Amino acid sequence: FIIATPIGNLGDMTARALSTLRDVDLIAAEDTRHSALLMRHFSIATPLVSYHDHSKEADLIQLLEHMRSGRSLALVSDAGTPLVSDPGYRLVAACHAENIPVVPIPGASALTAALSASGLPTDRFHFEGFLPAKAGQRIARIKAIQYLESTLVLFESPRRLPESLLALLEVLGNREATLCREITKAHETIRRDSLHALHGFVKADAQQLK
Repeated sequence: FIIATPIGNLGDMTARALSTLRDVDLIAAEDTRHSALLMRHFSIATPLVSYHDHSKEADLIQLLEHMRSGRSLALVSDAGTPLVSDPGYRLVAACHAENIPVVPIPGASALTAALSASGLPTDRFHFEGFLPAKAGQRIARIKAIQYLESTLVLFESPRRLPESLLALLEVLGNREATLCREITKAHETIRRDSLHALHGFVKADAQQLK
């Protein structure tokens, strides 16, 4: 079971996700310490094991053995829908290769939440994930996607946000864009403006760099 968890507001946990997490035999979590807090909040006592991008092949084999024996497994990330810029691809691909059923339990997703509130066209979009951290590689990657006829969706860390906005402005020109931050949380920000104006907004408000 691929289970989406809240990206901030715990009220976004679905009833199906809760019942599945309680019923499965084991939960594989990106960070067991993070997920343990969520499980305690909802009084879920199912055992947790760690599974992330840096997990060894032996960890994958162990999870497959668990399912081969007929026992169930839930996969969760730190927040949102697993596999959307989160680990799990190798596990899901291995399940398909062995004809182990894979069941998605939909729920919160920062990607679709941001798109829905962006005020930008959503009939076609390209999800790029995180841009490279190094300036030259970042510019090169933006140039590679600049002519796509779709809304571009990017993730970015708060500390790199100002320089990434400048890089986008340099390559794409002063396009309309929407900044979505802390979605579903107390300091949620959804601001649509030009890239130049968004850069000025972020630089003038230290809260936007958190």
